[in-house]
Amino acid sequence: MRLYWLIGSLALALLLGVVSLQSPRPVGVEAPATAFSAERAMADVRQVAQRPHPVGSADHGRVRDYLLRRMTALGLQTSTQSGPIARGSADYLKRMGGDPEAAGFTAVNLVGVLPGRNPALPAVALMAHYDTVPTSPGAADDSAGVAAVLESVRALRARGPADRTLVVLLTDAEEIGLDGARVFWGGHPLRDRIGAVINLEARGGGGRAMMFETGRGAAGTVALFGRAGVRADGGVTSNSLAAFVYERMPNGTDFTIPKNRGVQGLNLAFIGRPEQYHAPTSTPGALDRGSLQHIGSQTLESADALLRAQALPARGAEAVYADLFGRVVLHHSPAAGWGLLLLALTLLGAAGWRARERAGLSLADLGRGALDGLWFTAAGLVLTQAVRTLAGPMAQRTESADGYYLLLARLPWMEAGAALSVLALIMAVLGGRARPDRRVTAGALTVAAVFALALGGPSPIVIGAVVVAAGLSLYPGLAARTVWGGWTGLIALVLGLGGVAQTLAPQTAFLFLWPGLLAAAVAAAAAFADPGLTRPRSLAVIAVGAVLGGGWLVALAHPVFLGIGLDLPGVLALLGLLSLMLVRPLSPERGLVRPWLMAALAVLALGAAVSFSARIAEPASAPEASAAS
Repeated sequence: MRLYWLIGSLALALLLGVVSLQSPRPVGVEAPATAFSAERAMADVRQVAQRPHPVGSADHGRVRDYLLRRMTALGLQTSTQSGPIARGSADYLKRMGGDPEAAGFTAVNLVGVLPGRNPALPAVALMAHYDTVPTSPGAADDSAGVAAVLESVRALRARGPADRTLVVLLTDAEEIGLDGARVFWGGHPLRDRIGAVINLEARGGGGRAMMFETGRGAAGTVALFGRAGVRADGGVTSNSLAAFVYERMPNGTDFTIPKNRGVQGLNLAFIGRPEQYHAPTSTPGALDRGSLQHIGSQTLESADALLRAQALPARGAEAVYADLFGRVVLHHSPAAGWGLLLLALTLLGAAGWRARERAGLSLADLGRGALDGLWFTAAGLVLTQAVRTLAGPMAQRTESADGYYLLLARLPWMEAGAALSVLALIMAVLGGRARPDRRVTAGALTVAAVFALALGGPSPIVIGAVVVAAGLSLYPGLAARTVWGGWTGLIALVLGLGGVAQTLAPQTAFLFLWPGLLAAAVAAAAAFADPGLTRPRSLAVIAVGAVLGGGWLVALAHPVFLGIGLDLPGVLALLGLLSLMLVRPLSPERGLVRPWLMAALAVLALGAAVSFSARIAEPASAPEASAAS
């Protein structure tokens, strides 16, 4: 019976996650004047993204003149601001095939002002860049952002006057070094009047738009976004893990400049359809209009809330936050994480006490369950890396921009392959990881690690992971012997990881604490309802928790992989550990273990085949192939 509950829970969790990842439908031109319409915004996308328009090109001038006319027609007080392009930016533009000399080594920003009723109040800025790389029309990056800003201005005017002034900043030379943003924030007279910024970006041609970065100390900004953003079409996608990771990445956007000046704000982008990033195929016809609707609607609602706020959010405490299926943003202080951890440990203790009394749970078996989770994570790091390298080299080993863009085009196959390998490992643990021959398991993991290191390059993480995974494989007696042992051990391990995250990086701790709290609550309910875990009332509680928690993890995993999975595919192993924790008590009955484990092996083989098929679906040209080798 548990097998049916397991398969049903996994299927529903996947369905819930996939539904949560959908972009909203684009709104037509017949929409109310106060609403954002992707179809109205597409008129600007078609005009701006006719051809590539890098700095210094004839089309760059055409786009600049068009945008100035559009800004004036929207009632904005328009002006331009010129400033120098840095030498490094000019050299970079030359290497890409552009001509900085034709631009006089100058960036030209477009500035529009919609005065508020109280000019003394800090203003709100909408920002996007209008230049492109020489190889792409840039319908997504960043014509979609520019068009969304213009359509938002139109809708804001239709909603009536606000007390605060709105500043529209369309920057130049973002693609070559953020030069336009540096020029504006370095000395424009309006700079010091702006108290909040909304920046729009893209790295791809579709998918849900994510709010992935805020100013520092952004608890107030997050609270305002949580109230306003959920009114947008399709809700919101956002979490503090993305903000924490992006803060530590070497790349940046125009938002980086005001953020470093202490300005609060929101940075929005969509990163789906990665094959369109900086590609000739990034045309208006290829742009996902649902993505334009999503980013534009969030921009409109957030800007409206900021313009009408009695006080703009100021720098204060940090916040821990994440959306739930795009419909609500939960947020709390970093210190509240300790309370969640204590609550989860209390519930786990109650479940363990009841299972010990009624189901024979022992502390030793709980420890073996935690080791199962450690083996799963280590093996997952090895296998996801090996499967990922089947699709091509790691990004840091490419020697050209073309090689990097090729890998981005292969990213969907990499994600599917890595996800299937994680699913295979979940199935292996559910079937009993000690059942296959220990030497075969350890040897297979070692071969996979050698393969990953040979094709992907040196990796201390993979080396350490294979030592742990192969070592635990050689001692099958360390595998959990009961369902309760495996389940409570996994929960304890996840909460332990949550404690570490809470200590070192509390903005990321929700990733462990929220699912851990859910699993501990489900375990306590199941322990008191049916310690034997055989009756429908306990299995139903477990299944509901698995569907809700698993669906949330699926919705979280996709943007995480798009963001960092190119070089860190093992992030899916960590998210897989959380999923395993939720479904662990639904392990198949003993008589079904052998076919179940054979099915797990088939899923792993399928994942490898899917990843390798990226080379066929997105083949490299001869120069790219040699650069990637």
